[in-house]
Amino acid sequence: MTIEPLDRKRHDRTGFDCGDAALNSYLQRQASQDVKKYAAVVYVAVIEPPSIAGYYTLSQFSIDLVKLPEDLAKRLPGYPIVSATLLGRLAVANTLQGQGLGEKLLFDALQRSLVQSAYIASAGVVVDAKNKQAEAFYQRYGFTPLLDANWRLFLPMKTIQQMF
Repeated sequence: MTIEPLDRKRHDRTGFDCGDAALNSYLQRQASQDVKKYAAVVYVAVIEPPSIAGYYTLSQFSIDLVKLPEDLAKRLPGYPIVSATLLGRLAVANTLQGQGLGEKLLFDALQRSLVQSAYIASAGVVVDAKNKQAEAFYQRYGFTPLLDANWRLFLPMKTIQQMF
């Protein structure tokens, strides 16, 4: 399996189905436009090209420190708003769910975020969980819910650095 940037000429997005209509539609209809317009970078997991086994998106984000629990905010730079990396979407094809691909995609996203933080500062990774099950998945890896945002969680870059 390889995880690589989405290439609309090489990767078949039409057959991807993760069981969530919004995540399917994003990959099939919007992802290429987001890449083209520099709104997000889309990474796809490919086992047998051109089929996509899963994907995730990364983009820049900023976070207001008052939205973080106080003990977490204290460990970050003392600015009112700090830069972060947004893991906006993460999905695994129905046929591969429950086999660890979601974790592989998450760790790939975290490692890429850590590497890039040396070039473009990022205090951590923000994730938008789509439901309670996704929220629980991210919390298993140390993500902390933001105080006033449903399904949005945060993981400090220092914690990510310790993971690798």
